[in-house]
Amino acid sequence: MKRVPEPELMDAPAQARAYAEADFSEPNSLFVEHALSHLESADGGRLLDLGCGPGDICLRFARALPGWHITGLDAGPNMLTLADAALKGSGLENRVEFVQAHLPAHPFSHHFDAIVSNSLLHHLPDPMALWHTVAELAAPGAFVQVMDLHRPPDLETATALVEAHAGEEPEVLRQDFYNSLLAAWTVEEVEAQLAQAHLDGLTISRPTERHWLVQGQAGR
Repeated sequence: MKRVPEPELMDAPAQARAYAEADFSEPNSLFVEHALSHLESADGGRLLDLGCGPGDICLRFARALPGWHITGLDAGPNMLTLADAALKGSGLENRVEFVQAHLPAHPFSHHFDAIVSNSLLHHLPDPMALWHTVAELAAPGAFVQVMDLHRPPDLETATALVEAHAGEEPEVLRQDFYNSLLAAWTVEEVEAQLAQAHLDGLTISRPTERHWLVQGQAGR
């Protein structure tokens, strides 16, 4: 099935609120758990979450990794307003920060010991904006993990995935999920993007029927 791009920013107030209130505990927990086995042995470091949305994954990492400083970056001001609200009163304010920036632009002059991203790539007009940012900001040997949707082979499969995984969600989320499936990249396309960015230390797998997962160490 040919890829159908969708709007880059999913940041209308209703969309942002729907995402913040939706139950993404399953995929978000899966994402964090996949990373923790690579990070828990480190005493501390700096982790960057690209496309952090309303901040749930950042807070999950901060709770699981008490020695780490977590930075979430997102282009959507409404998403970041919700992220700041979730952070307030969490007890994590001194270790978590949220930054607004539109890739490939960013405000950072330092490198990160870990860079993660969940469900950002399919939103970007140029996927290389993500991979080049990873290559630029990752410290030598930094852990990298990127997860996103895998584009299904046809519209019927996309519809079935929406019903299976978002059947009880509000219509705005069901439609966004369907659009995101059509805008997603396949494993083969992502492998070509990694090669173009010279991220040779990263490998790709399929943890679920609807996701691919890239993991590895930068500069290895």
